[in-house]
Amino acid sequence: MRTVALCLAASLVSGTSSALAEKWPSRPVTMVVPFAPGGGTDVLGRIVGRALSEVLGQQVIIENVGGAGGMVGSARVAKAAPDGYQFVLGSRADAINQTLYKTPLYNLVTDLAPVVLVAEQPMVLVARKDLPVANMQEFIAFVRKNQAAMQFGSAGAGSTGHIDCALLNAAMGVDIPHIPYRGGGPAMQDLIAGRFDYFCTLTPTIMQQIGSNLVKPIAILTRDRSPMLPDLPSAYEQGLKDIDASTWFGFFLPAHTPASIIERLHDATVTAMDTSWVQERLNEVGTAAVSAERRSPEYLRDFVKTEIERNAAPIKAAGISVN
Repeated sequence: MRTVALCLAASLVSGTSSALAEKWPSRPVTMVVPFAPGGGTDVLGRIVGRALSEVLGQQVIIENVGGAGGMVGSARVAKAAPDGYQFVLGSRADAINQTLYKTPLYNLVTDLAPVVLVAEQPMVLVARKDLPVANMQEFIAFVRKNQAAMQFGSAGAGSTGHIDCALLNAAMGVDIPHIPYRGGGPAMQDLIAGRFDYFCTLTPTIMQQIGSNLVKPIAILTRDRSPMLPDLPSAYEQGLKDIDASTWFGFFLPAHTPASIIERLHDATVTAMDTSWVQERLNEVGTAAVSAERRSPEYLRDFVKTEIERNAAPIKAAGISVN
């Protein structure tokens, strides 16, 4: 009798979940962007969110929940009800935080359900305007010769820019002191003022300064050039083969969200990303949509595990840790 009752209860729960999933979304949904308004992640979220609203037939509300390098916003979604009405625009920062923090607020692999890898933004290496180099090879030679007197800056210890400049330094075979700032804005101001030598940052955040000749672009730190900076050669084509740095973005739902809701959000996102005006806007802000074969939930699940491992290496090597 007890077995029958348990089976009946399980059936009712399953039926309720299926019914909820079939109706999803029946009201507005919230996209949590775990960074402040106006940054590259926020801009991407608003572009895709507008298109998603059209595809889903419900408003996608953007809510900025910043803090702890993106961890606060992602943790909020990880702890939300698994009903599809809150999802997070996660990023490489989530993978970094799994190692950077001694006690992360969530487990990226087990507490969030991967939905779809959305886009990538390439990292670019820029230097103070008066650094006497013109390309990557001259930069490498100069840094190797003058490394005792040089410094690089970042938006903070463990930020993507810090990690990628650490990877760049390793590829060049140098050990350069790091200056962490409280955000990319202050770091950029000091680079423009010539207070340190170079900076690794995402393409969308540096376009204006490059266009105004306030900083000196050295290389895109990915294998291919950026559509936004077509005249700037990549580090790869300039001979540095051991660096490929970009930041990825993807949607995640709380763990245990019904598979049908995951599939619905996945399919709607793919449709939104393939919309011509979305593609145009992404190009304008220096963001590349990922290729079709990289968009499945299974791909993002495996990709996340690889990214956690890949980013852990330079964090541990540098001895970076946050309580």
